[in-house]
Amino acid sequence: MTDWEWDETLFAGSAAYYAQGRLPYASGLVPLLAEVLPADGHGRLLDVGCGPGTITVPLAHLFHEVVGVDPDPGMIAEAERRATAAGVADKTHWVRIRAEDLPAGLGTFTVAAFAQSFHWMDRHRVAQTVRGMLRTGGALIHLSDLKTETRTTEGLPYPAAPYEDIAALVKRYLGPVRRAGRGLLPHGTPGDEAAVLAGAGFLGPERHVVPAGQVLRRTTDDIVAWTFSLSYSAPHLFGPRREAFEIDLRRLLALASPMGHFSERAPSTEVFLWRSP
Repeated sequence: MTDWEWDETLFAGSAAYYAQGRLPYASGLVPLLAEVLPADGHGRLLDVGCGPGTITVPLAHLFHEVVGVDPDPGMIAEAERRATAAGVADKTHWVRIRAEDLPAGLGTFTVAAFAQSFHWMDRHRVAQTVRGMLRTGGALIHLSDLKTETRTTEGLPYPAAPYEDIAALVKRYLGPVRRAGRGLLPHGTPGDEAAVLAGAGFLGPERHVVPAGQVLRRTTDDIVAWTFSLSYSAPHLFGPRREAFEIDLRRLLALASPMGHFSERAPSTEVFLWRSP
């Protein structure tokens, strides 16, 4: 990450593909958070790097107000649309800024959330800032798919999506080094979030795993949407070859499943809960 710099094209064009393409968080996530968070309907939630409101909208009923911040205009527009469709537009507020621009006059919060977004930020700076935005006794949650989980493909009713072949096709079009906005990520994104958050003065963490594993049926269109929802295969990266790439992608998927149906097991969700002293 040392030579990579964020730019506004990181997820350009991807927002419209999120809802259809990305796999859902475990269905028990919201009930778990309702139990372990200070969320009694009166507090405020800050979702940092909210994307299209993937967790902001489902959590809205637990708070008096939720605020989602994201630098991508497409993500903000999609989040507003989803909030309206879910009937929570009156208690949601969306702000197009980078996490590094916080606190941005947004006030104080009961809970701050990072849902698979922390690795794109200046983590030390953002962690310190967010800690200062949390009320006494507040909490920070960092959540993601459970990376250590093996999701078996045995016994599925349809073929598994050929993810390795899709990755190879992306590399054929975009090169062997992972793309990210206008730059490259030869070594991937950083880890060790625990050290960063502990260094910022948070206490914890408490770890929770929300199990999933149910069988999901996915269509060819779902897998295409998943591909375009990712930063390293965002639509704009293909330039004038975008249409050719999608043709090749659909051809690859047709070979893997002529019926156009795929199966996979939903990933479990891992939650780390940190307390503000």
